[in-house]
Amino acid sequence: METLKYKVIKTEAQYWDYCNRLEELVMQESNDSEIEEEIDLLTLLIEKWDEEHNTLGKSDPVEVLKYLMAEHKLKSNTLADLLGVSKSFISEILNYKKGFSKENIWKLSQHFKVKQELFNRPYKLKSAANSHLKNASVMNTLKQLRSAN
Repeated sequence: METLKYKVIKTEAQYWDYCNRLEELVMQESNDSEIEEEIDLLTLLIEKWDEEHNTLGKSDPVEVLKYLMAEHKLKSNTLADLLGVSKSFISEILNYKKGFSKENIWKLSQHFKVKQELFNRPYKLKSAANSHLKNASVMNTLKQLRSAN
């Protein structure tokens, strides 16, 4: 009997082995149907592990983007070209000053071959207008505060 090349992921080490193998296959950019099937199978197994172990469920979208940029050796200017935005806009996203638009989320998920949900979760933006305040729940709003007179 032939042994299976891939099995249901049962350990974190196996998970990372499969992630690394998937990355290798995706980088090949081959049109070979066997490689495409292997990519599909690995993606399915990795997604199943992610769902069961919630490995990305609580990840900060900006930190996910920084991680993916580092993993793919992607610079801010290349990402700006990919999204069709300025490099300063990317800087503002990476520094929590601007959020992701629906279009940016879609483009990022397509480029990195990940689910849109990774970038479409709430996180706090830093508002320059209220940065002098120490209370983080107020600091991250754009509301004008009035002093009681």
